[in-house]
Amino acid sequence: MFTAKTIIITGGSSGVGEKLARRLVRRGARLALVARDEKKLENVRASLLSEAPQNQQVAAFSCDVADPRAVTETVARIKDTLGPPDILINSAGILTEGYFENQDLETFRRVMDINFFGTLHCIQAVLPYFKKNGGGRIVNICSVAGLMGVFGYSAYCASKHAVAGLTAALRIELTHQNIIVHIVLPPEFDSPMVDAVNLYRSPENRAMAHTLPVLSADQVADEIIAGIEKNRYEIIPGLATRIMTRFEKLFPGMGRSVVDFKIRRIYKGPGH
Repeated sequence: MFTAKTIIITGGSSGVGEKLARRLVRRGARLALVARDEKKLENVRASLLSEAPQNQQVAAFSCDVADPRAVTETVARIKDTLGPPDILINSAGILTEGYFENQDLETFRRVMDINFFGTLHCIQAVLPYFKKNGGGRIVNICSVAGLMGVFGYSAYCASKHAVAGLTAALRIELTHQNIIVHIVLPPEFDSPMVDAVNLYRSPENRAMAHTLPVLSADQVADEIIAGIEKNRYEIIPGLATRIMTRFEKLFPGMGRSVVDFKIRRIYKGPGH
């Protein structure tokens, strides 16, 4: 499935994007790693080439996915360097946490620009190549925060709900063009952006976020690969995450009650 395919991975310099790159390079893919930090990209590229079979291609492209023109130009460079794209994995994203009233409009715009519009820009850029090739595959790494509300994640949830809605619509629209669409809905997992939020997250957010086990980026990457190979539309890493999302769909009112109970316990604690 992946051998000799040109695969674009945004956010490919760290986190689950890097873990996916390591798995895909072992499967013989031609990789295009896209991220903003050129130095980190080159370090990952060099590391991947040391693991890859001889003559396998791994290229790095510094690009801000929030810039639609830069994305279009980057995908054209990828086509010229590695060949037309076969698979797009949208892994680039940012995470912020804080009380809604303390977050300015610029925060919401920045999160939406990268998480939602960055995903949108990349899909728009690869679509002409997919149509010309007679098909392709899009993997949007979303979050369980795209299915429900999470205290302190008003900006992040809004962006991920938008990604979930876009992905659902594209699955319907693109199927007849032989373009397969996947949505990945992980809980929190080990990554630089989660490490950063851990330094300042609110107690309410911590209580909600830790309802589910924090997964390793390796486990998330393994389950993403398995889900793609099985052509699953929804890829939900972690057994506890799958149980919780099914419960939420079947009993949304009960799910809200559980969340409200957790938050009330914090407000009744010392200092409140």
